[in-house]
This record gives sequence, structure tokens and C-alpha cells, in this order.
Amino acid sequence: ARIERYLQLCADNNMQVVYPTTPAQLFHLFRRQLHQPFRRPLIVFTPKGMLRHPLCISQTDEFTSGHFKNIIADQLAKKTVERLLFCSGRIYYDLLQHRLEQKITNTAIIRIEQLYPLDTTQLQAALKGYGKKIECRWVQEEIANGGGWMHIRDELSEQLGRPLAYVGRKTSASTAAGSHLKHNEEQQEIITQAFKA
Repeated sequence: ARIERYLQLCADNNMQVVYPTTPAQLFHLFRRQLHQPFRRPLIVFTPKGMLRHPLCISQTDEFTSGHFKNIIADQLAKKTVERLLFCSGRIYYDLLQHRLEQKITNTAIIRIEQLYPLDTTQLQAALKGYGKKIECRWVQEEIANGGGWMHIRDELSEQLGRPLAYVGRKTSASTAAGSHLKHNEEQQEIITQAFKA
């Protein structure tokens, strides 16, 4: 589905647009939807690539306790962080894998699990403890005129109190490169640029 098309329809809390990154998150999302005292449309993005990704797992206790998190903060020690990456969805695992392989310790990754409405309270809690001059980037695998970027950039920049840099594919009329080899090259370039000093 085209994420940006659903986000263009969002206003006045008329729906929820989410991109959960773990099985437990998806479980708690459905529970939340059923237990809400009112009904609002719930748009869930679940790419099949996460079904078989070795890092996309949840422990049993993550299902039996907890709740859906609109924002998932990073567990890196905040005093070592020089750069914040914001993302939503499957690209988180590419970023995480690269960070683990390259042993990068100065870049934190914050997952925006609910794109709309943006939970500013949870966002501010996730940002607490980071320096005011820390570099912030939004990373997505979709084209610049697609995905969550166009929708979230202004609100996220406002919450951060500074501009947000974009890392992703350039603006395009086509959503795909048309070649698996080209797609992989572009994906690798996105990951490299995200962590580049």
C-alpha cells in the first residue's frame, strides 16, 4: 500500500496509521483496537519481509505483559549518542543490523510505530536526555514523495525544535527501481548515508 496516500487523509484524529515492527507490537495493537471505547479506522502496514527477518522476534513475556508503544526509544546510553535516526517500519532492521555489524555506538534509532496521530508525549519521553544540538535524520526506504516523510517532517521538526534531515530515495514518479540489483544498491546507499558523519 502507499503509506502517503493514507496519511494524506488524516486529520482531526479520524484514523490511526501504524507500522509495527515486532510480533508483540502487532498483538498489542489489535488488543488496543478491540478495547477502545470507540471505533476508528486502523490502517496497519505489515511488509512480508518482516515475516522471515531473523531480528523481527518477540519473547513470550512481551505478549503477556505490556501494551502497544506508539514510539519505541533506543536503549543506547544517551551520553554517547551524537546522532538520532527516526524511522518507521522494516528499515529499522536494516539500520540495526548495520549498526551491530559496524559496532556503531554514537547513533540511536527511534521507531515511530504510529505515524498518525503522532504521540508527542511518548516522543518527548524518548527524546529526554539527548543534547539539544544532536543531529536528527528521518530515514525511509520509500521515495521522498512517498512513505511517511512528507507527512511527518513538519510535526517532528517542531517537536525537536530544529530541522530534520532526510535520508532515503529521491523523488520519483515510480515507487520502485524496477531492478532487484538497483534496489539493493539504493538500499545500501540509504543505510550508509544514515550513519555517515
